[in-house]
Amino acid sequence: MRTEAAVWAGISIVILYLVWKVVQPLLSPIIIALALVYVTYPLHSRMSGKIGEKKSAMILTGLLAVLSFLFIFGFVLWVSDVKKQLVNYLGMFFSWLQSVTVLSPTVNEALTEITKGIEARLGTYIASYTYSIPKLSLEVFVLIFVYYGGLINAHAIAEGIYSLIPPENEGFVMRLIEEAKNTLDTLLKSWLTLSVIKGSLTVLGFWGFGIAPVSGAIALGILVVLLELLPFLGGWAVWIPGAIYLAHNSQWGTALLFTIYSATFVSPLPDFFLAPRMTLRRRGLNALISLLGIFGGLWAFGLVGIIIGPVSLGLLTTVIEEWKNAVK
Repeated sequence: MRTEAAVWAGISIVILYLVWKVVQPLLSPIIIALALVYVTYPLHSRMSGKIGEKKSAMILTGLLAVLSFLFIFGFVLWVSDVKKQLVNYLGMFFSWLQSVTVLSPTVNEALTEITKGIEARLGTYIASYTYSIPKLSLEVFVLIFVYYGGLINAHAIAEGIYSLIPPENEGFVMRLIEEAKNTLDTLLKSWLTLSVIKGSLTVLGFWGFGIAPVSGAIALGILVVLLELLPFLGGWAVWIPGAIYLAHNSQWGTALLFTIYSATFVSPLPDFFLAPRMTLRRRGLNALISLLGIFGGLWAFGLVGIIIGPVSLGLLTTVIEEWKNAVK
């Protein structure tokens, strides 16, 4: 029996290793697709009740496909300029941050190293796609395929996950699942969704009011998304300099209109009126977890780390609490 068990264990390890090697290059689009399924599934459920499950899934998948095509098209056109502009804006932001912090050589040196690290990371991350558009297209195809399959088979996937829970550890595993759901609700359905909406409106504002070209506006929109994920900061740190730039060039009317637009649609009014309606924005995420999880995950795993980082730290807090209770 021991020999047979060892053989089967060895076979299982080999199979798992081969599956991991196959899935690993496509792990990012799979995780992003499943995250999109989680966010859009309530909408899919409502649509399914009116037009049917398959039609609803096809409509949502078609919309995702169109947006993905536009993303690839824009990526090919503006990726180099956006990267340069984003690095430039980040450098300006950290320089400003150094000027308003306590004049500590240690703090300033740390901010300088962060700026250099982000610039190098962006360069490596974007260059890997710049010279491999087919790779990006393949990942987008996988994302769309997994998204459609996830919508259609959501119930089966959930039942399969719950069926794997050992009865003796059901309470602990259910707490882990609940913590992951709370973190995903906070991160995806409210925090990140609201940040992306603000970033998109920032792009429209800076481009529409003639403050920046398309590539510069996209870079500023990305910067707004990043700042909105941080405590105490937000889109106001980006659009206020834009308004000052217009006023400095004596475009007082345009500056006033841009200020009204940005304050209404970017920051701070959406934080008072829109954020409370988009679930509980801060539930399950404190400032430390959001900062370490989002930027640590982004640094370690790339774009998909924005999801992996906070979720993993949220699960860690649950494990620590469970361990403390067991010790007591």
